[in-house]
Amino acid sequence: MAGGIAAKTPHFALHRLSLASERASTGTDPLFDRSGTWLGAVVPKRWAKRAVTRNMIKRQIFTLMAQPRADKQPAAIGVAYVVRLRSEFDKRRFKSASSELLKSAVRGELSALSAALQGAVA
Repeated sequence: MAGGIAAKTPHFALHRLSLASERASTGTDPLFDRSGTWLGAVVPKRWAKRAVTRNMIKRQIFTLMAQPRADKQPAAIGVAYVVRLRSEFDKRRFKSASSELLKSAVRGELSALSAALQGAVA
């Protein structure tokens, strides 16, 4: 998350870090291969109390954000993305822990994040 926020929605923030620039700044050999694209998800218990909800959100993040895009940066560059849940979904509106309404709301925001990222990269 050191790379800063690349895009955000009411409930999510997308952090982006170029791994090539980090290697240059530290001057050390990496512990893992830094080429390609890395994706992580942070869904704190503070914002999603039920494990069912946290797991559903993580599945949505990895499914939607990992889809191949035509304008995706080349794999040799090395970029790490972290999608972070930054606020709670309204319990009065989303009564079930993994309802279709909640799933569609999460998908909508993640699609908006992906579109904002495509606009920032292009």
